Amino acid sequence: METTVLKKIWLSPPHMGGNEEAYVKEAFETNWIAPLGPNVQQFEKSIEDFIGNNVHSAGLSSGTAAIHLGLELLGVGHGDEVICQSFTFAASTNPITYLGATPIFVDSEEETWNISPALLKEAIEDRLANGEKPKAIVAVHLYGMPYKVDEIHAIAKEYDIPVIEDSAEALGSSYQGFNCGSFGEIGILSFNGNKIITTSGGGALLCKDQKTKEKAVFLATQARDNAPHYEHSHIGYNYRMSNVLAGIGRGQMEVLGDRVAARRKNYEYYREHLSDQSKITFLEEPKGSISNRWLTCILTPSFEDREGIRIALEHENIESRPLWKPMHLQPVFKNNSSYVNGVSEDLFNRGLCLPSGSSLETSDLERICGIIKSELK
Repeated sequence: METTVLKKIWLSPPHMGGNEEAYVKEAFETNWIAPLGPNVQQFEKSIEDFIGNNVHSAGLSSGTAAIHLGLELLGVGHGDEVICQSFTFAASTNPITYLGATPIFVDSEEETWNISPALLKEAIEDRLANGEKPKAIVAVHLYGMPYKVDEIHAIAKEYDIPVIEDSAEALGSSYQGFNCGSFGEIGILSFNGNKIITTSGGGALLCKDQKTKEKAVFLATQARDNAPHYEHSHIGYNYRMSNVLAGIGRGQMEVLGDRVAARRKNYEYYREHLSDQSKITFLEEPKGSISNRWLTCILTPSFEDREGIRIALEHENIESRPLWKPMHLQPVFKNNSSYVNGVSEDLFNRGLCLPSGSSLETSDLERICGIIKSELK
């Protein structure tokens, strides 16, 4: 007797546009296989053209590398404190520790699920009272939803603390008509395989001027001094994006608008077809914010409801995932200072990310919604 294998539906798979292969082939045909090369330069330009606001871009090996370099460019070092949004992926936080600095965690507000302005101000005041001025703030546009840009940056300006704008999940999102990635002293993007566009593995550092970009590239290429031999006056890293992967990125940037539209359409479908389920709520866009809806997330009434839906989908070969577990609840950071209000812990307990790939078909969405409705009955 044959066993029927249900079609696998992934949470957020890569989705190629067509020209990626041509740019990669070009790299092979011209033997630009090593780091640097025309694809890197063109990919960086396409990012700069899209983000706008006079942003400069440096293609790197990952978004994590971009945060690491960003922190270093802002002068973060051993013994410093860096405020970081608690409700995020570990890659927002880990680079702080690479430099011997200490993450200080700040909880979220309910409107965007991002860093709370009230708690941010409280945390800064408390650190100052303890004789420690935070060296930087890492704020995250979670799941593509812009954080409260005006409020967060007003606080940062008041206390003269630079912001690293973690836009790893927010390429294609905007606030008040400006693209995410253009607000912080340093911005970062991720092109990991599950992001809205991908280079397989990669990221970018965004900054305000050419000089900062050049310093980032210098550090990302082993900090080699200008000499005929290998001379090093600084510690550097092997963080530059390869010309081959940048070729994928060039093709992906050409279809970014389509990918954002498809993800937003997924969100609208879920909201329309699950809105009659009183147990489920969605994260709405505050006025002035446009989310790329990288992942569509739902809130259920309880942990048990969330797990019931997740397991029911899993049994049908459909991938879903709980919302990020806050950093202040992670074992590795159990001894770090945190300023919490219970929001992110509640979101983690009740929230679920639904399949959100830009290649989803209507039949896939129908299947997913049917399983969720059946489970909630």
